[in-house]
Amino acid sequence: MIKIGIVGYGNLGKGVEMAISQNTDMELTAVFTRRSPESINSKATVYNLSEIENFKGLIDVMILCGGSSKDLPEQVIQISKHFHTVDSFDTHAKIPAYFDEVNRSSTENKTLSLISTGWDPGLFSMARLLGQCVLPQGEDYTFWGKGLSQGHSDAVRRVVGVKNGVQYTIPLEDALEQVRSGSNPKLETAEKHQRICYIVAEEGADIVEIETTIKTMPHYFAEYQTTVHFISEEELLKNHSKMPHGGIVFRSGTSASGSKQKIEFSLELESNPEFTSSVLVAYARAISKMSKEGQIGAKTVFDIPLGYLSPKSAEELRATLL
Repeated sequence: MIKIGIVGYGNLGKGVEMAISQNTDMELTAVFTRRSPESINSKATVYNLSEIENFKGLIDVMILCGGSSKDLPEQVIQISKHFHTVDSFDTHAKIPAYFDEVNRSSTENKTLSLISTGWDPGLFSMARLLGQCVLPQGEDYTFWGKGLSQGHSDAVRRVVGVKNGVQYTIPLEDALEQVRSGSNPKLETAEKHQRICYIVAEEGADIVEIETTIKTMPHYFAEYQTTVHFISEEELLKNHSKMPHGGIVFRSGTSASGSKQKIEFSLELESNPEFTSSVLVAYARAISKMSKEGQIGAKTVFDIPLGYLSPKSAEELRATLL
């Protein structure tokens, strides 16, 4: 049995617990939280994060479920000193620097850390790579949504004066139609998506300042057409408590004779965190296997053999899926 620890018990952490229950070769050993352990409603035993080092040697892989903007950059460096880790860091522009920091820590401490997995970055990253390799003459297009983004929602909730909030990413239909036509348009970031935020402000907060901070936030909103709506907490809970999402990756190109070719990989998700957590759990299995081979340092999805994600043996995969 692969013994898993969960760090952080928000929507993603809850999803990881559910995903582990669907995998018969895994068991959840413990949940670690910065909150009071008594406040966490988990089937597993819950500990304060300060106790995590007591489990060194008892947990095969720690799945880190914190936010990309603040939690993961700090937590992964500390936790990877003692454990193999998997995380879903999703600030694309910062991934190279993040990888270097994690790689330094994991290599020094002889642990193995998979960064930036989930569905984007993660599965969509692999779809983009595959498309470029198969169709070297062409263009990549990635569309997100319509759906609620966990990373962007976490970012708006950390703005000073925000009590609660969510963010939806909406693909623009005109851009989708252009790509599907095979015309290979040149599209800027803002021409493919818009972002819509629903914010519950703290009492007395400066809503103009909140809106400005959100719209000018680098890597999250600054490049996009962003709309900010201020609503009551009751309305947020009533109309924005579900977490659907999805998206499409296209590779549109031509073969050497000029024939048009198109690859399309899409997801339609009723629950963004539950799907993302299922990806994390599958990759935790791969990290467990690779760590037993003696591999160390930081890895991305590009470094993981697909067969390592499966509980089936290589022989079973060849017989049933190849």
